[in-house]
Amino acid sequence: MIVLGIETSCDETAAAVVASGCEVRSSVVSSQVDLHARFGGVVPEIASRAHLDLIVPVVAESMVAAGAERPDLDG
Repeated sequence: MIVLGIETSCDETAAAVVASGCEVRSSVVSSQVDLHARFGGVVPEIASRAHLDLIVPVVAESMVAAGAERPDLDG
């Protein structure tokens, strides 16, 4: 079984591909620390917009790094 996991925290957008429940084939994290630094903390509206911009490239990079394609995914 191959699973794509997606996580968006307050200032990070991440994706990982995991096989057989424990083999991490890829893990890609994009941080927004620099984006929020000038505000002294995370600005939720800016973070949510950045997640929208970052999610597709982060997932694509994770899939390539794992050597996986969409039909390979079980979940």
